[in-house]
Amino acid sequence: TNVGRDQSALLALKAHVTNDPLNVLASNWSTNTSVCNWFGVTCSPRHRRVTALNLAYMGLLGTIPPELGNLSFLSLLNVTNNSFSGTLPIQLSNLRRLKYLSFRSNNFSSIEIPPWLDSFPKLEHLYLDGNSFIGTIPPSICNISSLLTLDLSFNQLQGHVPSSILNIPSLLAIDLSNNQFSGPMPSIYNTSPLQNIDMQYNSLAELHLAYNQLSGQIPSTLFECKQLKILSLSVNNFIGSIPREIGNITMLKGLYLVYTNLTGEIQGLQVLALSSNRLTGVIPPEIINISSLTVLSLTANNLLGNLPSNIGHSLPNLQQLILGGNRLTGPIPSSISNASMLTLIDMPYNLFSGFIPNSL
Repeated sequence: TNVGRDQSALLALKAHVTNDPLNVLASNWSTNTSVCNWFGVTCSPRHRRVTALNLAYMGLLGTIPPELGNLSFLSLLNVTNNSFSGTLPIQLSNLRRLKYLSFRSNNFSSIEIPPWLDSFPKLEHLYLDGNSFIGTIPPSICNISSLLTLDLSFNQLQGHVPSSILNIPSLLAIDLSNNQFSGPMPSIYNTSPLQNIDMQYNSLAELHLAYNQLSGQIPSTLFECKQLKILSLSVNNFIGSIPREIGNITMLKGLYLVYTNLTGEIQGLQVLALSSNRLTGVIPPEIINISSLTVLSLTANNLLGNLPSNIGHSLPNLQQLILGGNRLTGPIPSSISNASMLTLIDMPYNLFSGFIPNSL
């Protein structure tokens, strides 16, 4: 029967687990009870078929058996934070009802991301981060039109970031940080991994590409994505200046461009982490007027001028003010003490004059 087939698939997984530190599978996954009563297993009320398998954070050691592909009603497979290794068997491509798939934080190493991930026409959330996958991003991922969240961070992936991956219309968040992605300067080869992105009608809210080896200029077309809230590009090899079009993203809450070699004046933005660049000019009043700002980090740049006298009144939610290593001058405004949530003030190596306000 189909129910018996589900049981056989789960027993195959149990047999492939070589260490079960919490003794859950050994004690709970028994043929004496229905699989629907097994730990981590959810069944449909009508057909009593397995629809979800959630074994996250159990410390399991083992491999994924091909029989798992027989759970034809499965919509959620979550083995986050275990120690599974080996390969991802192609039989998993039979799980066409999958909406949520997570192999996050396991020990899959020295294997490529399988090319059959577009076999899941309903997949919305894909988490392969925290492993050691190698190779490039398979083009098939770009064909998953239902995808909402994609996390491939903290692997050993290489090559270009395909622009088509950012054109998935439903995509809300993508994290490719902490890999080895690279790309030539578009001014020479016109093949930047971030070039030719048409995102005006894209719903993308978070884009994380930090800690890679991306190069060239940041294309201004990126900022046609009006829904973008988090943009993290720190620790790459970009050149040029911060595109002025970045000011068009009115919903932007977090911008992270630490160690990106970018130059130019800062435009009016929201939450900022722009340390260790070559930014020049004064701190614009548009930044100081963003009352939601909690962290302002502009250390190790070439910023000039005085701190605005109303900085404490205008930034009531500020928790961290990090401005060291610039050429800021004038007095330290006493209004800083009005930012009652401040836990860190770090402003060494500037040219301030006068006294530290007693109110601090």
